[in-house]
Formats: sequence, structure tokens, C-alpha cells
Amino acid sequence: MARSALPTILIDGKAVVQASDMFCRRQLGFGTGTRWSKRGNPNLSRPLVETIKAAIGMGFTHLDCADDYNTEAEVGTAVEECGLPRSELFVTTKVRHELYDIPKALGASLSKMKLDYVDLYLIHAPFKFKTPEEISTAWAAMEGLKAKGLARSIGVSNFRPVDLEPIFKTCKEMPAVNRIEFHPYRQRPILMAVMKQHHITPTSYGALVPLRKKPGGPVDDYVRELAGKYQVAEPEILMRWQMDKGIGVITTSSSEDRLKNYLRVCDFKLTDEEQAEMNRLGAKLLVKGFWPVEGADDPE
Repeated sequence: MARSALPTILIDGKAVVQASDMFCRRQLGFGTGTRWSKRGNPNLSRPLVETIKAAIGMGFTHLDCADDYNTEAEVGTAVEECGLPRSELFVTTKVRHELYDIPKALGASLSKMKLDYVDLYLIHAPFKFKTPEEISTAWAAMEGLKAKGLARSIGVSNFRPVDLEPIFKTCKEMPAVNRIEFHPYRQRPILMAVMKQHHITPTSYGALVPLRKKPGGPVDDYVRELAGKYQVAEPEILMRWQMDKGIGVITTSSSEDRLKNYLRVCDFKLTDEEQAEMNRLGAKLLVKGFWPVEGADDPE
């Protein structure tokens, strides 16, 4: 089966997604949240370090972590030990716990990772901010970190249109990225339109929510049919559906075999008709798998 060309993902106007004869790079990122998250555990997880190194060896050069996951040290250790030049890796981390002193937060993250900079730094979520002014102030701090070269690109995560509005009103530059929950049961047309208008790149987590959190839903039979057609597993269909929309996908696993299988998303592309049918079936159901917050039923 011939490898398909991947859509190029642009962050700050620069291509950070590449396709080679062997691997999908950077559009499919290795995440260290969910099953790897080790909140409250200060000990280095060698199993996670070794899994990250294995993922890098397979071609996952986009590595995602966060202060909230407490996995930054593992990512930094894997970067140090993997044998690849730093310039060939794309490292993202996120701030959640020091939102009122973001420079301090990034300094702590860089120290844990033993890195001079991150490629992408995100505000993990807007839900702790009490006023729009607090969002604007936090974003100004993010802009300052980019100006100093400590973060090559800056963005947000889990921001809804109402959360983005204060940034639009006061920013010197727009967020490069908004990392959001996205899958057939949460297609978020209003948010996606706002992001497109302001040239904000969508990246996602939760691609497998239809399989993991809502089995038996309206897309199941169609996903199974497509998996048979393309001779891949059902998770790869859900990831490819997003990637064909130009959305970067963060995924994870503790199974090296499963990670290898995920890279089969490079081997095929859904047709326009298949994309449209998945959109139609997914729109029959709304599932919010993460971040239950006040206003969760607002249009998005």
C-alpha cells in the first residue's frame, strides 16, 4: 500500500509536520498524559523513559508533556538519551499550576527537562482564570517568553471561543495552537470556525473517545467497515479522520506494538466521501470526554 502525503501543519507559518518514506512525523505526537501521568510521584519513571525512547526510534518526534502530568523529567531524560540531535525533536509542554507566574513555571519545566527551550508552550486550560483580564495578563507573559527564545511557539489548550476573546482583544500575536478535545462526537464547529478565522492551528487529544468512552455509538459500524477496507485497526481510522482535516493528533500507549500500529495512519487516506460520512454519523451524538466544567453545554 503506497504511503499517502500528509497535510502540512503550520505553527507560526513554519511546517512542523513532515512525512518520510518510513514515518509520520510530528502530526502524530506521543503524549505522556492519561495512563502515564504521575501526579504527586516525584520518582523518575524508567518505564516511561524507555517507552518515549522507543517511540522516538519508531518516528514519533513530537513529544508532549505538562507540569500537571509530572512527566517533564522523563521527556527530558529520553531526549538526552535517545541519540537524536535536539533540533530533530519537537517538544511541547503546558502550564497549569503557576498561571499567575508563567515565567517561573517555564523555568521550572526547562530545569526538569534539562532543555534550553521548548518548541511549543501552552496554557493548559482557561478554567482557573477568574476574569478576562487574567487571561490577557497570562497571554502577555507567554509572549514575553517567546520574545526571549525560551519557547519557539506559544499557544493555548482547551480554550473555547469565550476564552480566546480576551486574547484577541489585547495580544501582540495570536496563539499558534489550540489543543482541544476533538473526535467525531465532538466536532466543535463554532470553535473550529473561530480558530480558522484567526489562523490558529488545531491539535487534538481524545481521538479514541468513540471507542474508549462511548462504544456502541453511531460511528462504530462505519469505523469497523473502514478498518477492514484499509486493513488497519479502528483507532487508526479515527486518527486518520482528524489528520485528513489538517489536525495534529496526540496519542499514547504503553504498548510498543500498538504505537507501531498507530504509524499505519501514514499508509492510507480517507476519501472525501468517507470523511463526510464520518462527519454525518458523528454529529448524531455529543460526547465530552474530558474537562467537565461550568458552561459545558454551551454551543461550541
